[in-house]
Amino acid sequence: MTSKVKQDRVLIFDTTLRDGEQSPGATMTHTEKLEIAEMLDTMGVDIIEAGFPIASEGDFEAVSDIAKQAQTSVICGLARANLKDIDRCWEAVRHAKRPRIHTFIGTSPLHRAIPNLTMDEMADRIHETVTHARNLCDNVQWSPMDATRTEYDYLCRVIEIAIKAGATTINIPDTVGYTAPRESADLIARLIADVPGAPDVTFATHCHNDLGMATANSLAAVEAGARQIECTINGLGERAGNTALEEVVMAMKVRNDIMPFTTGIDSTKLMAISRRVATVSGFAVQFNKAIVGKNAFAHESGIHQDGMLKNAETFEIMRPEDVGLTETNIVMGKHSGRAALRSKLKDLGFDLADNQLNDVFVRFKALADRKKEVFDDDLVALMRVQEGEADDRVKVKFLRVICGTEAPQSADITLTIDGEDHQMTAQGDGPVDATFAAINALFPHSATLQLYQVHAVTEGTDAQATVSVRLEEDGRIVTGQSADTDTVVASAKAYVSALNNLLVRRTKSDPDADVKQVSYKDVG
Repeated sequence: MTSKVKQDRVLIFDTTLRDGEQSPGATMTHTEKLEIAEMLDTMGVDIIEAGFPIASEGDFEAVSDIAKQAQTSVICGLARANLKDIDRCWEAVRHAKRPRIHTFIGTSPLHRAIPNLTMDEMADRIHETVTHARNLCDNVQWSPMDATRTEYDYLCRVIEIAIKAGATTINIPDTVGYTAPRESADLIARLIADVPGAPDVTFATHCHNDLGMATANSLAAVEAGARQIECTINGLGERAGNTALEEVVMAMKVRNDIMPFTTGIDSTKLMAISRRVATVSGFAVQFNKAIVGKNAFAHESGIHQDGMLKNAETFEIMRPEDVGLTETNIVMGKHSGRAALRSKLKDLGFDLADNQLNDVFVRFKALADRKKEVFDDDLVALMRVQEGEADDRVKVKFLRVICGTEAPQSADITLTIDGEDHQMTAQGDGPVDATFAAINALFPHSATLQLYQVHAVTEGTDAQATVSVRLEEDGRIVTGQSADTDTVVASAKAYVSALNNLLVRRTKSDPDADVKQVSYKDVG
């Protein structure tokens, strides 16, 4: 193929808010979901799968509100193959200018055994549920879950049934990341050729990354005739994740000579939404991640640096500007002002109102007093912990730890809880353990610590540490993040941030619940 070949349009179906949010610990707040949906809409995503409306009242409300705010994207909700799910899905998406119902059922032998349906019984259910969905909405997507492990003849049979019942998009999911590029292309090509009515609908591909081939499998499917790719920002998703939106979009853009396809995505917005999704999900982007990783446009080798200075194309196949980065290097330090900070943050994808800028500026100055130079990643870390603190019920006011060569260590902490200060000293196996013990004594709870992770934001002994904490309580999973040049302080603030998020989740789950679990007058 050459660049002269007609450029076929490939639809981008983003499921960050549904499949991506199913990653353990990646749960987003209602406000965060609306924000991400707006960014996806503005970026040019064709279809946004906003959630699973039947899953919870919170999911329903998020899908409904996203449907109301969307300007151009199709807003899609997911529904299992039963009438109750489909009705609930339609109730949520019907407010959209362009609604879609996405219904699915597992068709492989392993998945057919779960509802204990025979092939004929499942075929009947597919006909009934897709017909019902089409009677509600003229844009219906149907998916045979675990399609890549479904018997081919049966897969053809049920796809034909779905098309005849009114499905307008047929999605072929590689649910467990089992297939390989050649198989992915062959399956799509055969289905389009063999299934009656196939040329009249859009075929989609939905790949998981269990074997590291999600992007390759998706692009192979497109070359074979699929015209919709299901993907997520940063490849977020269950297990090893989904196809990464930024990877397939830039692959088709950079290698348009051999993949003559276009999308409606404004690629200059990729970096901003990548960073925002990483922040709200608590899932940091690996440094060597394609397109949006910290090192994607970094060069340390002397040979590479020399080549870059002479001609950037020697070691870069795309321009940083193409994905929303800037080549301008504004050195940030303690003498920098608000204008420079606003400009740098805007380059990094954060467009702040004046009051937000003032809050961040205070943090920036405090950090600049402790570091010789504040790097881009330091600023991103500041932004990760900036939002929501004004409304937090629990805040770290003071922390002092005593460390020695022999355990136990001790931590003296003061928390501001609902506006009142409370102090506690506790011991532990190390300064972080002691700090967490003191926090637990001041604010008892039943949540268990699932993850404690520390990342050095930049290099050097004055580097900031970004700490991520994940807590679980009664099925609720929340995360908290904080950054500081003092790792123990960052740990305390991240733990308290997770507790505040837990309080919010409790309130949403049971608005009438008394979320205050302890009488603070007896503490201290």
